[in-house]
Amino acid sequence: MKPGELIGCHDCGCLYQWHALAVRERARCGRCQLELYRWHASGPTMQTDTMVALTLSAVLVFIIAQCFPIVTLQLAGMTSGVTLLQAVGVLWGQGMGVIATMVLLCAIVFPGLELGALLYVALGLRRRIRVPGFNLVLRIVQGARHWAMTEVLMIGILITVIKMTSLARVLPHPGLFAFGALTILCALVMRYEPRALWALADRQVPQPDEVRHGQHGRHEHQHQHHAQGSVELVACDTCGLVNRLHGHATDTSEARTESHCCRCSAALHRRIPNSIGWTWAMLAAAALLYLPANLLPVMYTQSVGGTEGDTIMSGVLLFWNTGSKGLAIIIFVASVVVPVSKLVALAWLNGSAHLRSRAAPLARTRAYRVVEFIGRWSMLDIFVVTLTVALVRFDVVASITAGPGAIAFGCVVILTMVASAQFDPRLIWDPIDSHGEHQHV
Repeated sequence: MKPGELIGCHDCGCLYQWHALAVRERARCGRCQLELYRWHASGPTMQTDTMVALTLSAVLVFIIAQCFPIVTLQLAGMTSGVTLLQAVGVLWGQGMGVIATMVLLCAIVFPGLELGALLYVALGLRRRIRVPGFNLVLRIVQGARHWAMTEVLMIGILITVIKMTSLARVLPHPGLFAFGALTILCALVMRYEPRALWALADRQVPQPDEVRHGQHGRHEHQHQHHAQGSVELVACDTCGLVNRLHGHATDTSEARTESHCCRCSAALHRRIPNSIGWTWAMLAAAALLYLPANLLPVMYTQSVGGTEGDTIMSGVLLFWNTGSKGLAIIIFVASVVVPVSKLVALAWLNGSAHLRSRAAPLARTRAYRVVEFIGRWSMLDIFVVTLTVALVRFDVVASITAGPGAIAFGCVVILTMVASAQFDPRLIWDPIDSHGEHQHV
């Protein structure tokens, strides 16, 4: 970006003029304290070289992690070991297609899409070109990143391994170490935000006139449009570019053209359409499923002594009573505290936005960020169930199958994540909005 161009805050909608930063400075929103951008120690060439190296390493490690078994169990002369993809296949074979699909998407498909798409973009930026489909690919990175849960999977693997040591001999395999390395690499790759890559591409590759003039950073037009009241400045939710949005959309071709971002072609909305209604719907569905998710067994253990069903709480108590109190606390927090907290917090945020409350907007915005951050960790129990079911297959000696509680719990996790994605945090600030006046960082 160039000095004087406009950027928008994702969480409150406030607009600012972009300025270069001094060493190690960060620009934050003056209203909601969201970090807008930061100073980079290296130039564009060094940035893209590092990005290519990290992303390529992550892609190679990802392939290794998917191809090799994670661990092997040995019990009574029998051996059981699976890759992550084989674990998904075991669940599918047991009729648990819903859980299998969740694990496949969140642990394999979305991480793979994110890394592959990011590498494709990075290779082009290193050559100072926009690869074909640049905007679409970056939108894929942005969407896949929200649902990719490599770090949650890694914690689930560790919990499963510790749990299995009391049942059988556990032998680590390359897949275990590959997932550990992949978690670290993905944490480093996460630094490369799609919005920052759009800005980097704008600096490296000249844009067509219609894109460069898509921003309303031309101050000679600013007061004119505000006076007419027909045009509003809106930051694109996808790439962050500030566009001109007509306030009174009609069925004319001009209105339809103006309703899409000039840079990435994403639909422009002042606020997420029907945000409050969709959030209430997702929360209601999640709340209805939360009770069976906790009362019904998430796993059935079959052994020579019979069949026993384990709920989420019975699993927590098992870890606690066997001396693994740390793991019991982790599972309790991820599987009980986090879902309940998300339901309560999102209901509070959505209700206060619906009532157009002016109380504590900064506190509510911070609560929204916490909900967004912790949402994925509820998938921890689903990953533990998947790996446990896939590994414990010792015929008549011992075997474990997934139960209906796991399906209900997995749906609760997905619904609450969709609810938080549908909620528009800018609604918190609308009752006290300063009408989007431009401010300086």
